[in-house]
Amino acid sequence: MAKRFSTIWAHQYTLFNIKMHLVDITLFYAPESGGVKTYLMAKTKWLSNFSSLQHSIVVPGLKDVPYDDSVVSIPSVRVPFMRGYRMPRSRKYIASVLSKLQPDCIEVGDPFQFAWAALEVGRRTNIPVVAFYHSDLPQSIGLRFGKLAERAAMKYLSYLYRQFDLVLAPSATMAQKLRDIGVSRARHQPLGVDTSLFSPAWRNPGLRARLGLPESARLLVYAGRFTKEKNLPLLIRAVEELGPPYHLLIIGSGPALPLSKQVSLMHFQQDACTLATLMASCDVLVHPGLQETFGLVVLEAMACGLPVVGMASGGVAELVDDKTGILVKPGSMEDLAQGIRHVYKKGIAELGRNARRKVVQQYDWDHIMPQLMAQYVSLIASRGQRAASSPAEASFVNH
Repeated sequence: MAKRFSTIWAHQYTLFNIKMHLVDITLFYAPESGGVKTYLMAKTKWLSNFSSLQHSIVVPGLKDVPYDDSVVSIPSVRVPFMRGYRMPRSRKYIASVLSKLQPDCIEVGDPFQFAWAALEVGRRTNIPVVAFYHSDLPQSIGLRFGKLAERAAMKYLSYLYRQFDLVLAPSATMAQKLRDIGVSRARHQPLGVDTSLFSPAWRNPGLRARLGLPESARLLVYAGRFTKEKNLPLLIRAVEELGPPYHLLIIGSGPALPLSKQVSLMHFQQDACTLATLMASCDVLVHPGLQETFGLVVLEAMACGLPVVGMASGGVAELVDDKTGILVKPGSMEDLAQGIRHVYKKGIAELGRNARRKVVQQYDWDHIMPQLMAQYVSLIASRGQRAASSPAEASFVNH
């Protein structure tokens, strides 16, 4: 496997033996975290194949101790009603921890205290600092607190992100949104998926019986948080409108959802293998969210061989096409129900095969991680922050 990684990287960039220490830092790392934690764990796994690359993750925790070989926790306090997320106690302390790690590049996964601490260390040590725009904060705030709060959040993000050397966004839509608020160094950088873990091979024919359903049931699945922007009540109404044999499996956690005899609920699955098995055992992923910056669960479902019914907006619209699923009018229950009917009429088997093929060819981590590494290497080289004898530059080797 490591040989395959090295071949891909050497072929695409002719820069392979690059010695560097990458540090990711984010608040979005909790027991029930979603895409950010998945991304960071995948990055650690992929980078472990290269002895020249060191990767550390700095996250909030109970104590100032490493969780394992790569994850370091910062003393923090729990945020009420935030699904286990924690807030660090001291920005100064965060900066001191980052400095001790001696990174060659820092990537920040949230726009709060960690971001400001990373920028401070970057300025002091002259190393590049990258931000990854994982969530559309202004729109989320706008949904909860109104347009005035949304405009204030946009102004704050514009001020913050203009100070980074590079801001990555997982969809072209989000990258353009950042540029529209003055973040000129925003670039599109997709995320990826482990296509060996998320695979049709995990399909379990016994899931319908486990749920008390007949074999003829048309089993839909949603996986993710139960938040307002995910539009789950709309999805439940659409499934009720469809009636039997349609049934929806919702996997995740959050506020209570409307009860329905056509809906089965399962708690958040921390084990990725269990989640992959559940998704691969369903027919279609339905994603009713309106403001996904990317939609990592969409890729995971497609890798499992599932077609997708999603909204024609945000990052999901960049992942799903008419060969892999159906996009419907945002916010319409009737259109969502019709889209679910139509995806079965088109043929879920062929759509699922197309979906799997697209993810393997374009979004496997073996394709995405070299792109990400090239972003870091370019920044480090252009900054010239190390003397020629230092690790980050002395080992730029052409093959």
